[in-house]
Amino acid sequence: MSETEQIYHIPVLLDESVSGMNIQPGGIYVDVTFGGGGHSKEILNRLDHTGRLLSFDQDEDAEKNIVNDRRFTFVRSNFRYLHNFLRYHNIEGVDAILADLGVSSHHFDDSERGFSFRFEGKLDMRMNKRAGMTAADVVNTYDEERLADIFYLYGELKNSRKLASVLIKARADKPIVTIGDFLEIIKPLFGREREKKELAKVFQALRIEVNQEMEALKEMLYAATEALKPGGRLVVITYHSLEDRMVKNIMKTGNVEGKMEQDFFGNVQTPFRPINNKVIVAGNEEVKQNPRSRSAKLRIAEKK
Repeated sequence: MSETEQIYHIPVLLDESVSGMNIQPGGIYVDVTFGGGGHSKEILNRLDHTGRLLSFDQDEDAEKNIVNDRRFTFVRSNFRYLHNFLRYHNIEGVDAILADLGVSSHHFDDSERGFSFRFEGKLDMRMNKRAGMTAADVVNTYDEERLADIFYLYGELKNSRKLASVLIKARADKPIVTIGDFLEIIKPLFGREREKKELAKVFQALRIEVNQEMEALKEMLYAATEALKPGGRLVVITYHSLEDRMVKNIMKTGNVEGKMEQDFFGNVQTPFRPINNKVIVAGNEEVKQNPRSRSAKLRIAEKK
């Protein structure tokens, strides 16, 4: 097994997240981010012959990791369609839903996917290779204001307007097709000491836009809230502040905006109660073994 394959299979906060699902051997569970299958395999280990697990992934590469187990159903789809597929499989309520929102290390290490500035390749970034729009489409067709908004909202980049302006000028000469083309244009805007961090933010912003990650997460969180039985658990691992804010909000207030609705007595109306008031993070040993777990935050809530 190559180093890349091994990294694909390292699930983040494995025991903490699966234990947080409070698994009952005969329950029905959903892993909306199958990836390398690590979390799903651990869930199956805790089920008896009557238990059931559905796992979602829109990436065809994830299908190579499918588990041959009659209790397991793989759904090749974006998790935003959670509601539709539960209905399709005649499932009215589930006992816990797990989401690990990190991009698989496998994606970052595959130069053809265009997720990382460490490799040359096409400027792609699609999680689902059958989907239409690529990162190259975004930087070549969006107007200046829309590009600036993406870099500011999804990358939290202070020089978002300058970035957009430079890209508009560059593409007027020739299309921006590869990661190399892209880096040549934007690298001069960043100082050497912060270059890697800033480039990571630029690539994050483009990836979020290409895959409509915020919209998909919002739809999944509302569908999950509806699908969970009373006492069911929502278990989510986030990696950046935008998605973490949405998860924290839905758990606290029942909506992703964090708007508090109160009853006549002033009690906040929310479908959840928190299981961990303090966010759970990876320990030193896990971070040493898997550096990408450093930014992971685990939140767990129970449906009332």
